[in-house]
Amino acid sequence: MVRMFFLVCTIGLVFLILVGTVSSTLSPTGVNYEVVALMAIKNELEDPYNALENWDINSVDPCSWRMITCSQDGYVSALGLPSQSLTGKLSPAIQNLTKLESVLLQNNAISGLIPAEIGKLEMLQTLDLSNNKFIGEIPNSLGDLKNLNYLRLNNNSLTGRCPDSLAELEGLTLVDLSFNNLSGSVPKIAARTFKIIGNPLICRTAGANCSMVSPEALSFPSDALKGQSNSGGKGHHLAITFGASFGAALLVIAIIGLGFWWWYRRNRQIFFDVNEQYDPETCLGHLKRYSFKELRSATNHFNSKNILGQGGFGIVFKGTLNDGTLVAVKRLKDYTITAGEIQFQTEVETIGLAVHRNLLRLCGFCSTENERLLVYPYMPNGSVASRLKDHIHGRPVLDWSRRRNIALGTARGLLYLHEQCDPKIIHRDVKAANILLDEDFEAVVGDFGLAKLLDHRDSHVTTAVRGTVGHIAPEYLSTGQSSEKTDVFGYGILLLELITGQKALDFGRASNQKGVMLDWVKKLHQEGKLNLLVDSDLKNYDVLELGEMVQVALLCTQFNPSNRPKMSEVLRILEGDGLAEKWEDSQRFDTPRSRSGEPLQYSDYIEESSLVVEAMELSGPR
Repeated sequence: MVRMFFLVCTIGLVFLILVGTVSSTLSPTGVNYEVVALMAIKNELEDPYNALENWDINSVDPCSWRMITCSQDGYVSALGLPSQSLTGKLSPAIQNLTKLESVLLQNNAISGLIPAEIGKLEMLQTLDLSNNKFIGEIPNSLGDLKNLNYLRLNNNSLTGRCPDSLAELEGLTLVDLSFNNLSGSVPKIAARTFKIIGNPLICRTAGANCSMVSPEALSFPSDALKGQSNSGGKGHHLAITFGASFGAALLVIAIIGLGFWWWYRRNRQIFFDVNEQYDPETCLGHLKRYSFKELRSATNHFNSKNILGQGGFGIVFKGTLNDGTLVAVKRLKDYTITAGEIQFQTEVETIGLAVHRNLLRLCGFCSTENERLLVYPYMPNGSVASRLKDHIHGRPVLDWSRRRNIALGTARGLLYLHEQCDPKIIHRDVKAANILLDEDFEAVVGDFGLAKLLDHRDSHVTTAVRGTVGHIAPEYLSTGQSSEKTDVFGYGILLLELITGQKALDFGRASNQKGVMLDWVKKLHQEGKLNLLVDSDLKNYDVLELGEMVQVALLCTQFNPSNRPKMSEVLRILEGDGLAEKWEDSQRFDTPRSRSGEPLQYSDYIEESSLVVEAMELSGPR
């Protein structure tokens, strides 16, 4: 009886906790007002690819919906719908998501006015509506967003003046209003980066280069240097004039020097001084700044038992924050110097602004005198490389359907980095070990942007190729020059990893294949023996889809980078459009040949490269 009593009490307590959590977003009539607001937003938008398919008016909790992030207390904190081909209008009902900290709707085709109601989102830190079709004036109410850090309204059709209210915001890091049709005078906005280029009615008067708005130059009245009288004679008049001019020049020089000192100090100290006390809750945009003590505790003092993977960038540890959130903490390698903090901050900002459902979201960072750490969400299913050989009940965890979806998801993530992200990001180490899997086995591209961080640290090294041998494009091996097409080559090798279940470098050594999978695949494809390519664990697969994926892989791994498709073309082909034409065109290209006249193989590029002195695995398996 006593046990039954305790059981009832426990159930009741759990019920009360759940009710307390849910009721925070319930209206007096029992309706979740955030669900209502989100459905109003959905109803105003046109969603051709069903990105909002699981948004359901009958749902009690929107935190499980796609593109939605919630805070620990159950409120919607982030609305992220970039690059989803959305049209329609943005509903004023967004004001009812009162705890929103981030709104990312860039790279769509949303039109109409920017709702003035956005100004009621008191906690908003990031607002990105860039690359849409918004019209009308910038709402004056945006000046009420006291916590706003990033504001991007560039590449729309906005008109009118830039509101003076934006000058009252003190915490701005980036404001981008470029490429609109704004006019009138520009207020003095206290942002480290303020872009307004591409507004002809403003730039026509502000000068040819108005990408950065600086404080207005001081002006002196025309009679300020005139002599008081002529009674002292001409020489006395000249002396006074010269002295006044010299004094004014000194004053101007002093003011300019003071302004430069203020600018340098402001920019240098944007990255928090590691020797000063700081609030660990401080954010950089929507990124949280963690203390080293907090992350050390989360990883149990960076215990080796918590290592998820390691590579050229550093070691990744599994961590548990104080609130119970699971995270992956990347402890960057060899950051034992204080130089490069501004570069580190710039790259962290860039990485943090790249938000897409197929990209690993950066949650926060830590910077001390001797440490640089990045914090990401924990991916429960590890990496593609780590799961390729896993089985459940005798069947591969990654069956053919999942492998094909991984190929599609990775293509979408890379497409965003190359063609939709501003600025664009070249990954430089695309491979199966670098594609992570979320709880639904959706592909999530990890470690993008980090190769540039590494280069900032080793800027004196000019002979190093960053990447993993077996995945590095031939032109990168030959010249050390990377581009989007080097990522396309790596993506082609990733497709072969998905098809064969093998590592690109270790493959075939026992068969005298020099350890290079690509050459072996080309040979079998020419001989029509595709069945020998397929992972032996895959008992059920679509033969037609297999043949098409091999062709896509071979298109992506052509030795001449100009012959490779862009990621947007790759995605179109994978979705069933244009493979036959693209393949036929590729057969017209001449095959590169060695000095002996033999067709070049990928292994030849590796052996002849003089730059593979520091090629490494940038990212180990997770």
